[in-house]
Amino acid sequence: MAQQPQPFDWNHAKVFLVTAEQGSFSSAARLLAMTQPTLGRQISALEKQLGTTLFERTARGLLLTPSGHALLEHVQAMDDAAARLSVAAGGHAQSVTGKVSISAAETTAAYMLSPVLSKLRQHAPGIIVELIATNESSDLLRREADIAIRAYRPTQQDLIARKLTNIRAHLYGAKSYLQGFTKRTCPDDLNDADFLAFEHNNVMRDELHKLGFTLAADNFPLVVANHLVQWQLVKQGAGLGFMTEDVGDSDPDVERALPDMAAFEIELWLVIHRELHTSARLRLVFDFLADALGN
Repeated sequence: MAQQPQPFDWNHAKVFLVTAEQGSFSSAARLLAMTQPTLGRQISALEKQLGTTLFERTARGLLLTPSGHALLEHVQAMDDAAARLSVAAGGHAQSVTGKVSISAAETTAAYMLSPVLSKLRQHAPGIIVELIATNESSDLLRREADIAIRAYRPTQQDLIARKLTNIRAHLYGAKSYLQGFTKRTCPDDLNDADFLAFEHNNVMRDELHKLGFTLAADNFPLVVANHLVQWQLVKQGAGLGFMTEDVGDSDPDVERALPDMAAFEIELWLVIHRELHTSARLRLVFDFLADALGN
């Protein structure tokens, strides 16, 4: 009698996928919130079931074998299908109670969403809001968030986007710091100033060069990815940084570094996956945010 094949364990395949994407057992274990030995046993179980080796350790780290590369494409397709199933199922929910996750940039979450979410709690007390304050774009297909507020217009066809408003931003500095610059009428007047960057690259410097600044790496002595922390450093006189006009102009400790420079215009968009827009709970929150934050 032929031996029946063992049922395929999707959990093991998920572990394989995350390990392949992370490139190490330790990183994958942290992301999956499991111990490294447990992860290793699940990989071994999958290799035994499939009858092939998926990874090999080399001096360059953990690498996929040819068999691992061949299987990875199929597992990625399974993961995509599972994500789409989750989104489609979520779109059929007609209850107006339960959790709704909202992703927004740190400054948007802190200064724009805080008062709006307080009103939402009064309007729909049965909804539990999970606010994800991040400067990274949450993947709505993979349900990293149900709804996102983004500073750019999305292009994916499976997303529904509604423009909320244009926000204006300026370069600010603490009044005490700016006292050291007797003239502040053009970018060249601030070429000796310190600026706060978000990342260890030249992106911000290149953008400022387009505006007429002539800056070197020494002009960026502080790199802070968190915008709220960076803003506190600006207020303490650590250097110059960007903030939205409504927040910066209302703070008595700072002022515009170049008062005559035009504002940076940034579009703000409210985004949801098309499949989820049919959910009564998510549609309620989406429409509430659109009304509260839109022009």
